[in-house]
Amino acid sequence: MEPLASKIRPKTLKEFVGQEHLVGEGKPLNVAIKQKHLFSFIFWGPPGSGKTTLAKIYAHSLNAKLYELSAVSAGKDDIRKIINEDTKGYPKVLFLDEIHRFNKSQQDFLLPYVERGDISLIGATTENPSFEVIPPLLSRCRVFVLSELSDENMLEIIARIGFKMDKKAREWLVAMANGDARQAITMLENASSLYGKITIDSLKDTLQSKFLRYDKKGEEHYNTISAFIKSMRASQPDAALYYLARMIDAGEDPKFIARRMVVFASEDIGIVQPTALVVANDVFRAVEIIGLPECGINLAHGVVYLCQAKKNRSAYNAFVLATEDVKKYGNLPVPLILRNPETKLMKNLNYGKGYDKYSKEDYLPERLKGRKYLVK
Repeated sequence: MEPLASKIRPKTLKEFVGQEHLVGEGKPLNVAIKQKHLFSFIFWGPPGSGKTTLAKIYAHSLNAKLYELSAVSAGKDDIRKIINEDTKGYPKVLFLDEIHRFNKSQQDFLLPYVERGDISLIGATTENPSFEVIPPLLSRCRVFVLSELSDENMLEIIARIGFKMDKKAREWLVAMANGDARQAITMLENASSLYGKITIDSLKDTLQSKFLRYDKKGEEHYNTISAFIKSMRASQPDAALYYLARMIDAGEDPKFIARRMVVFASEDIGIVQPTALVVANDVFRAVEIIGLPECGINLAHGVVYLCQAKKNRSAYNAFVLATEDVKKYGNLPVPLILRNPETKLMKNLNYGKGYDKYSKEDYLPERLKGRKYLVK
């Protein structure tokens, strides 16, 4: 049985909801369709934002033969079949879903066909294509970034389906779908099929648990940990706790979170409050001993402490500057006064001569004398 999301899929740009920056009047995809411009491009955006629908609309509008493959299961043989098929003069458009799942060898195989124009490629990905698509292939594709659908977009899509529900159920559905139209439509279809009516309770029973868009190897993982660290840096415990809860709920390894907190204690708090490192290490130890779910309490405790601590990056900044000089100048000679005179020859060469434990003399290599890294 064909899913509802497929049945009601828009066939034209006029029916499409959202992504006005791409499909609005005078915008790139709208112009390309009107001018029948055939080219390769990649849709980068979250699930349910319209990538597949726009690919179908584009290919149909250009009277092209559309081939749909998933990079999860497709291989080189599938590409060969498409290339060898006779379309009687109609252009070939390959929609490759989850293109980031194609490995380098597969992308290298696809490249010459795209270069020669044997096929026009439409890639779809939820991951940053600059990390996941090989540069030669990426350079031959335009990247279109799709945004999460807005609440207004979601309400319009839900209204078009025609299911009866009250305002609270609509608002709950929009909040839970998180800009994913496909998820919202699927939830409505399942709730209607199972319970015969759409209410908050029937939707909750259908969903059971909220779907969080979070891939521990994907961009959303890095976005969330970045938001977590930056919230602690800005001394915003509410925001930091929210991103902490998001990571835990999505299945992030709590030890990964704790390790980032240990680094943060030295990088962002440092010498102004040395106990921060002690607390962060104790949190990491607690996470190792306690485990989930209770170690979330330990993490929250540590997060609030680190948020409220004074911030000082002077030690970290000094280390960065020293590292830059190491990379710039290489292994500069260590001053003789600091060298260890382990042999008679070394002593004769004045290794360690005049060394004083508490000397105020500049111990940096000769070329760096007077250099200041630590700014208190």
